[in-house]
Amino acid sequence: MNSTNSKPTGVVPVVLTKTTPEYRASENDVMAVEEPLDIRITTQDSNVAVTHNVAVTMRTPGQDLELALGFLFSESLITGKADVDWEQTRRAADDADCNRITVALQPEIAFDPEHLSRHVFTSSSCGVCGKISRENIVAKCPRATSEPPIFSASIFGDLPHRLRENQAGFKQTGGLHAAASFDRSGSVGPIYEDVGRHNALDKLVGDFLRRGSLSHTTGLLLSGRISFELVQKAGLAGFKVIAAIGAPSSLAVELARDLDITLIGFLKTTSMNIYHGADRIRSA
Repeated sequence: MNSTNSKPTGVVPVVLTKTTPEYRASENDVMAVEEPLDIRITTQDSNVAVTHNVAVTMRTPGQDLELALGFLFSESLITGKADVDWEQTRRAADDADCNRITVALQPEIAFDPEHLSRHVFTSSSCGVCGKISRENIVAKCPRATSEPPIFSASIFGDLPHRLRENQAGFKQTGGLHAAASFDRSGSVGPIYEDVGRHNALDKLVGDFLRRGSLSHTTGLLLSGRISFELVQKAGLAGFKVIAAIGAPSSLAVELARDLDITLIGFLKTTSMNIYHGADRIRSA
């Protein structure tokens, strides 16, 4: 069940017509795959396995287990690695087709479908469906046991380049979002790509969860704009610094203030906009 980020996944060939003012010709190219993923949960009821349909999300195939774990965590259906029956989950993965993933819970873990905050069908571009208030999100987010680290402003200029250089799928297609973690030295961790911004982040969070290493000591790096939902997911995972290449929405900034998350947008080689939490960014 280990993930690999060594080569692009979810890419298919396409024949297209290329036009410019000078010519018109047929060319071979590649594009990002978008397919549905059926996420399910298996629980134990009087020693009988019961499978629950949780959600269908449109995603780019690859790191499906991480995506499912991150999604279930952000929906508060699991709280950590210990909630998962890994042996049963592995067996389910061996028997599943490529567009279905089943996460088996430990027998003592209760599952209440009413806790789901999304509709049963979600898309790769959907946001919060209006069922969670900002107050509830703040209440659910973990409290740091120590002060979040201070980051030097000097490390941020290299982050966009490091992210882009390691976006294997984006290099081929130009159609995938990415999420990655970074530390105080500016090192960027494994990069997760998907057609959906929130799916890329779910994959990253799911990988942290699978390894049992959710922590507020690393920053979150995003390739696109910052939505309310991305700040919500980051807050639930314990991130205290978010840096993105794109712009934040007004509601994303409001939630970042509620959660006291340092929020950086329009990240470039020589500049960045800090919308909240500038005290965590030390001038070079």
